[in-house]
Amino acid sequence: MSIPAKVKLVDVGPRDGLQNEKAPVPAEIKIGLVHRLQEAGLKNIEVTSYVSPKWVPQMADNHEVMEGIARQVGIVYSVLTPNLQGYQAAVRDRPDEIVVFGSASEAFSQKNINCSIAESIERFAPVVEAARAAGIHVRGAMSCTVGCPYEGEIAPERVAYLAGLMKGIGVQHVGVADTIGVGTPRKVQRAMEATLQHYGIDDVSGHFHDTYGQALANTLATLEMGVWQYDTSVAGLGGCPYAKGATGNVATEDVVYMLHGMGIDTGIDLDKLIDAGAYISSFLNRKPNSRAANALLTKRAG
Repeated sequence: MSIPAKVKLVDVGPRDGLQNEKAPVPAEIKIGLVHRLQEAGLKNIEVTSYVSPKWVPQMADNHEVMEGIARQVGIVYSVLTPNLQGYQAAVRDRPDEIVVFGSASEAFSQKNINCSIAESIERFAPVVEAARAAGIHVRGAMSCTVGCPYEGEIAPERVAYLAGLMKGIGVQHVGVADTIGVGTPRKVQRAMEATLQHYGIDDVSGHFHDTYGQALANTLATLEMGVWQYDTSVAGLGGCPYAKGATGNVATEDVVYMLHGMGIDTGIDLDKLIDAGAYISSFLNRKPNSRAANALLTKRAG
């Protein structure tokens, strides 16, 4: 299959990235980040999650953040909803898309959300049903599709099983996530092939962590399969709690730099994207976790 001419990126920095930060990030900073991302041309932004503030205190300001965004037509604002209670709170804030999640690893599912994979899907079924009845698009995040901190390597059959369950409850799109960043190109391709047994190429995306520096290689390997949608995180926000000191999500800036260098259209202004990453990194008092951003910021300063 030929490499796509256009790629859609979902920036998960405001949600997946910031939820790992220990120090509180004020709502106005989160809103400022979303505004800078949309200014840079991002059309898909994962803004916040509706989880218990007891478990994820960083996302306790979800309503304030969603209310504070100056929304633009044509931008999809998505939120994570782990259960019906979360969905009911979220729907008042008018998200364009909700995200549910499941793991391809039984052990990870038990440790992360205290239930089996099958039970987690059962829990999401009424959420998906309610969202679709309300005309809200439903995306599913499939975690640990190539490796798990507890089980080690994950067989593609486990990924196919999870994708089938997601399809069965009406999830419209699934992301194949290498949650701990242990994937390499062939392994990631096998996880993607397993997912494609249940979903068409237009309904899958890649979500790669850069723990071992493989995220760009894994992006290229799946681009070569025709995959054209990816989750990325501005400034590489988001640690990986299961690999000490490891980087988390692949930086949006690095992926955009690679795609533009390949002549692939993203609709994103790289300079403005770097400004967005510099803005949040400055607040967090550190450099962006993006090689492209740091190289270009150094060039600017020179």
